[in-house]
Amino acid sequence: MRSNQVNRVRIRKASIEDAAISFAIRRDAIRAQCRDWYPEGDLAIWTSADMSETFAARVANEFHVAEINGHVVGTGMIDLSTGRIDAVFVRPQYMRSGVGKAMMDHLEALAISAGLGDIQLESTLNAAAFYHSLGFEGTATSVYQSSLGVSLVCVPMVKRLRSI
Repeated sequence: MRSNQVNRVRIRKASIEDAAISFAIRRDAIRAQCRDWYPEGDLAIWTSADMSETFAARVANEFHVAEINGHVVGTGMIDLSTGRIDAVFVRPQYMRSGVGKAMMDHLEALAISAGLGDIQLESTLNAAAFYHSLGFEGTATSVYQSSLGVSLVCVPMVKRLRSI
């Protein structure tokens, strides 16, 4: 799955039908990649909830999904009024195959088309190196308070954009 995979990634606007798979990808990505960076108990709480109607509506209204061969393998979203990127998750078996980069390139292109000067995100500790490799800056940490009551250390990051 590793070689030449990025060439087969297709990014599209998500629909309500993508909500369940998007929720599963989020849960599986957190469990696979964050386990060496955050306490097990926090991860269990962070990934324990069932999918809510609010999450499903957010997927339908704000998410983009990455597909390979017609299968959803990644998610991401950007608020084009603020440049805030969120919910970038990749199905574990497709990590390190270009899916995350393809999603980030897509979201960045949307931001540039919207005339934004920068984009921002809060990276999990395990993903900070990935975002640095894409040109994001930031090394200080802050605490993200999840709606489930878990406090997670994260890295606020920003990337200045160039106009096309």
